[in-house]
Amino acid sequence: MSRGSIFRRVMGAEFGRLHPELRRRFSVGLESGEACTGTGVMDRIWHGRRVVRPFLALGATRNILVPRQGRDVPFVIENVPYADSFGRETVSFVRTFHLPDGPRRFDAQMVTAPEGDRILDYLGTHQHLASDLHLTAGAGGELVIRSGEHRFREGPVDVRVPAVIGGDAEVRESFDEDTGRFLIRVRVVNRYVGPLFGYEGSFTAEYADVSRRGVRPGLRPVREEARA
Repeated sequence: MSRGSIFRRVMGAEFGRLHPELRRRFSVGLESGEACTGTGVMDRIWHGRRVVRPFLALGATRNILVPRQGRDVPFVIENVPYADSFGRETVSFVRTFHLPDGPRRFDAQMVTAPEGDRILDYLGTHQHLASDLHLTAGAGGELVIRSGEHRFREGPVDVRVPAVIGGDAEVRESFDEDTGRFLIRVRVVNRYVGPLFGYEGSFTAEYADVSRRGVRPGLRPVREEARA
C-alpha cells in the first residue's frame, strides 16, 4: 500500500478533503519523485511594531523570517524532497522574496515527527529552531497549518521556547480555480506583543522530476539537527 508524502501520512483521511491541486502540491516527496516550484507575487509583506524589529533582524541572519515590508514583491517557493543526513524524508520550504534592496530568504525543512502525528519544521540555515506543525483541511478544501511547541537546539542546549518570546504561526493555502493560482496567507503572532510578521499573495506551480533536477546547491541547510 502506498504511504504517500509526509503530508498525506500525517493528515490521513483528511488529506482527501483538500482541493485536488493542493493534494498534488502536497504530494511532493520521494515516492512521487516530484518537486514543486511556486512563482508569484506577494501582495503584501508586513511586520509588527518597532519592538519586534530586532527579533526579525536577528532571525534574518539565519534565513528565519523577513525584517522588511513591501507590496507586490516577486516570490519563489521551492519544495524539493530529499533524504537528509539522518535518512529522514525531508521536503524543503525555501521562500525567496525579491525585495528592492535584494533577495531575502525564509528557509524551512520539514520531516515527519517520530510519533507520525505532526510535521516537524526545522527553521533556518542551521536548524536551531524546530516547531511542531498541525495540518488540517478547511471547509473549502484549503490547507490550514498551525504551529505548536517551539524548541531551540545549539550544542548541548535543548530548551522549549517560552511563549513570551515565541510566535504562533498560521498558514492558509488554497487554490483559486478562476485564476489558476494558489493563494497563501501567513501570519505569525506573539501572544504578548501581538503580530510579528506575515505575508499574503498568490503563485502558480510547476512540477519537475527530482531524479533529473536534483537538489540545487544552497537549498539544503548548512547544519542538520537530529533531535525532534
